[in-house]
Amino acid sequence: MDSLRRVAIVLAAVAVVGALGIPLGDPRFVPQAVVLEGSFVALAVLSARHYRHVYIPNFVIAAIVIAGNSAFYKHIEIMTTLHPLYNAIVLITGGYVLQGLLIFTNILAYQENKRVTLRSKAG
Repeated sequence: MDSLRRVAIVLAAVAVVGALGIPLGDPRFVPQAVVLEGSFVALAVLSARHYRHVYIPNFVIAAIVIAGNSAFYKHIEIMTTLHPLYNAIVLITGGYVLQGLLIFTNILAYQENKRVTLRSKAG
């Protein structure tokens, strides 16, 4: 399996976990949450189609989600107390584990793309 497909799978997993978490959040932020999840779906499609310039948005959105989860006191409280448990699982899994995995798989895909590009220019 090529590396951009792995990125697309991680992005799809992020979108699914995020969609499960939308009903748990503050109703005032549902439109922003839907846009964010739509961004993950769009990036998953672009990654699956091997769009060359998808690496930067993947890094940016992962960093924004990690920073956002770390910046909100309510999120930190839920994750440290594990109360409510379902919310904590969604926040930790979607906001840290999958975002870290996204950054890692994106780095691997970027490095592979660089190698292929350099090899094709040399040959």
